[in-house]
Amino acid sequence: MIEVCVVGELNLDLILYGLPAQFAPDHEHLASGMKLTLGSSSAIFAHNLSILGTKVGFIAKVGKDPLGSMAEERLGSAGVELDHVVDAVNDTPTGLTVVLPHGQHRYILTYPGTMSELDFEDIDLDYVCSARHLHVSSFFLHKALRPRMLDLFREAKAAGLTTSLDTNDDPEGKWGGDLLQVLRHVDVFLPNEREAKQIAGTKDLSEALKKLSDLSTVVVVKRGAQPAICRSAGSEWEVAPPRVLEVDDIGAGDTFDAGFIHLWLRKASLEDCLDFASIAAAYSVTREGGTEAFRDHQGLTWFVNRYWDSSHGPVPLDAARFSTQFAKK
Repeated sequence: MIEVCVVGELNLDLILYGLPAQFAPDHEHLASGMKLTLGSSSAIFAHNLSILGTKVGFIAKVGKDPLGSMAEERLGSAGVELDHVVDAVNDTPTGLTVVLPHGQHRYILTYPGTMSELDFEDIDLDYVCSARHLHVSSFFLHKALRPRMLDLFREAKAAGLTTSLDTNDDPEGKWGGDLLQVLRHVDVFLPNEREAKQIAGTKDLSEALKKLSDLSTVVVVKRGAQPAICRSAGSEWEVAPPRVLEVDDIGAGDTFDAGFIHLWLRKASLEDCLDFASIAAAYSVTREGGTEAFRDHQGLTWFVNRYWDSSHGPVPLDAARFSTQFAKK
């Protein structure tokens, strides 16, 4: 029996490191490093949530190509159920994201491929409703599903599930009004600061938090190395992440989501959920890509033990389940 059903996108990330300071047209530029790793917000969330010890099922669409097979293998290696990942019926290939870290910024180029073709009819609602919780990421990339995203959340809530959503960026910059209707059926909304302001239509974070918390039960705003903020029922909490030597912040927000939902499903206080989410996200940036850090069991265990306040309860890791998963590889 799964605890969380993730409906989302599944693809790989191609990350190129050590880029030149400037790019010239028609000139061949060289990168000094490369990583091909599991990508997509939904898959990073599902992978790392499963590693933490929550049982996860995944619904997505992939192409009948090597990229799709690789993405499924890497996600499945973390113990995520993939029986409801469907193949495209046409020749559309699996999507791919190319990430170019460049100074203090990073450029993200995504070919959506099959991630834009997952539609409502591809989703086994009985499977979704067999879980305790529904999570959706990348709201604006789901072109085919978006017209019925509200139906998906309504069905989940009617079946007694709790729900969470991380919209990620809107490539078109429109931040459509249909999202606001969906948010009324979201228990935990997890935007970053920029997204929160864009969706709320304000440049003031406090105002954005208030507006969004009038729609969703719990609103959690991620702020990178700055303290994350959680607001619910008029109360707010802030927690700063541990300071670490950052290697790569790709997937940190999705890992934050995983840490928060992992504890939230276990009825922890919102402050503890925020604390653990910040620890999980901080650990994720110590390796390349969004999931590589979580493949190191010893490193994960050491890091959480170092930063988790034991006065809040035992360390929230299912180490035995993690070890069993990776012993099979």
